[in-house]
Amino acid sequence: MDLGFWVFQTLNALQLSMLLFLLSVGLTVIFGLMHFVNLAHGALYAVGAYIAATFSGMLGYWAGFIAAPLIVAEIGLLLYAFLIRRMRRSGPMAQVLVTFGLIFVLLDLTRIVWGDIALGIETPEILSSRIEIGSIAYPVYRLFIIGLGATIFAILALVLTRTQIGAMIRAGVDNDQMAACLGINVERLFLGVFCVGCGLAGLAGAVAAPVLSVTPDMGLQILIPTLIVVVIGGLGSLWGAMAGSLIFGFVQTFGAVLLPGLASVLIYGLLAAILILRPSGLLPARG
Repeated sequence: MDLGFWVFQTLNALQLSMLLFLLSVGLTVIFGLMHFVNLAHGALYAVGAYIAATFSGMLGYWAGFIAAPLIVAEIGLLLYAFLIRRMRRSGPMAQVLVTFGLIFVLLDLTRIVWGDIALGIETPEILSSRIEIGSIAYPVYRLFIIGLGATIFAILALVLTRTQIGAMIRAGVDNDQMAACLGINVERLFLGVFCVGCGLAGLAGAVAAPVLSVTPDMGLQILIPTLIVVVIGGLGSLWGAMAGSLIFGFVQTFGAVLLPGLASVLIYGLLAAILILRPSGLLPARG
């Protein structure tokens, strides 16, 4: 275990963390702002991966990279108009049941359209090489994932802390009824945030497709880690989503390498400790 080993595993942990951040940030803000339990978020991630694979096969990787978040955001718009808006006031149990059923609807739709055969996407030529970092050669595409996650975090932090729309979102998370009384169109705000969250899920699917096999059940596989990240970080918090993603990524990566027999136990033990000591998460939104 020389320095190259630690550098390699640290980069792997960062890559996993940034992928989870792209998924969890949309989900946690939807939780915090709309008080809506959207378990279908992982299924939208899988749809984004399939859309990226389709467009990449026809027009190249970057076409799929752009098309996936846009189309998944449009799917989110339709879901909000015909389903989510009607279920917002129905309580968490009804939301869980409906969105859990939506997982299997989207799962079967992907099987009908694309089949059960796993698909793959080739990385673009500009990102297909490896870069020398000390004594190791690390894939450039995985560094691209790390950089993309950090960039999205910086953009969202800037929007939330330095813009009027960010102030409106923070006000809605703190107290949506008071925000409505102050003249903020909370319904339109909810719609915009929901679509952006869905778009980020589609972007995560497009980014993950060259690294993972694109399969119909990939949304189910990522759902539990994403929920763990949200619970650890705290609902409605951008910084919580990043903190939870980094904690999960490093515990999962180094646990699998150093303690393979206990890797799956470590993250659930950490989750239990967080729920006991800080039930609202490490960095929850004030509301």
